[in-house]
Amino acid sequence: GVDIVIAQGYEAGGHTGEIASMVLWPEIVDAIGDSASVLAAGGIGSGRQVAAALALGASGVWMGSYWLTTSEYKLGGADKGPTAVQRALLAATSADTVRSRIYSGKPARLLKTKWTDAWAKPDAPAPLPMPLQNILVSEAHQRISAGSDPEVVAMPAGQIVGRMNEIRPVAEIMAELVAEYDKTVDRLDAAR
Repeated sequence: GVDIVIAQGYEAGGHTGEIASMVLWPEIVDAIGDSASVLAAGGIGSGRQVAAALALGASGVWMGSYWLTTSEYKLGGADKGPTAVQRALLAATSADTVRSRIYSGKPARLLKTKWTDAWAKPDAPAPLPMPLQNILVSEAHQRISAGSDPEVVAMPAGQIVGRMNEIRPVAEIMAELVAEYDKTVDRLDAAR
């Protein structure tokens, strides 16, 4: 009865597992067969990556983190320029994420900040299992979200964050994804 399966690789933001996308996607496609469409998720932020996901057998892609630096995305409806979260994302590289249980009690990839650093210290308490960790930190997350310090945000984000370098409209990003996908497919066709 399932129509779509989302295969999310290790490099994805939020709750994620241990297996990288290049390995996971074809394994899931092979396991599912023709019984459902597989959408590839994790580490997608270019037309080349969309083409790679399709080459590995996915029917399409599921992008999450990449939309967090769009001009349309504003936490709390702020219209005064980039939010603290967006400023943190814009400053980050692909190496500026960490996978931890501190967000919800389950392993999740988060933007590395003073918040994640504090939880990683040797004297920090161990995260509680889900849902207790989320209950424990929910009030702190609300205060952090209400603040304006990009060095302290508590935000799930994938390793694709290194490509998120400016605030842009969704339409511009979509046009770039399609154009780069087409260029990639044309290049691959010419190489045959």
